[in-house]
Amino acid sequence: MRKYYAFILLALVPGKAAATDATTTMGVSATVLNACLVSATDMAFGSYDPTSATPKDTTSTITVTCTPGTVFNIGLNAGSTGGATVSTRQMLNGATPLDYGLYSNTGRSTNWGNSVGSDTVSQTASTILPSAFTVYGRIPVGQSVAAGNYADTVTVTVSY
Repeated sequence: MRKYYAFILLALVPGKAAATDATTTMGVSATVLNACLVSATDMAFGSYDPTSATPKDTTSTITVTCTPGTVFNIGLNAGSTGGATVSTRQMLNGATPLDYGLYSNTGRSTNWGNSVGSDTVSQTASTILPSAFTVYGRIPVGQSVAAGNYADTVTVTVSY
């Protein structure tokens, strides 16, 4: 009988169950878009004295944030006045024009226009951090214009 009890005792003792795993893989993907954001501060020349022998200079800042690795060009159009071009911009007071220029260098000798590869500013975004670009403005001396407030609106375009 002892053998019988030993067998019963062994049958009642739980044994270790063998664990089995099942595995698979899961793909993970995303598409990063080329994207850019742009903003610009207003360019305020302040008071212009037509009798002064010194041109009236000021600046504005364009800020561009693009996906890293994105090549982009910043262009400035001719403005909202009808007869102006990117090299002969004008602010208006009614129908009276006041000439001004926008440049990409501190010496105000490189016109900033909107023809990619010609007169725009180009850069490749290296980080997601914003990049700042200075627009150098100048009202030339000796313009025969009436007193008053003159204005224009220039469109900044980032091509990427």
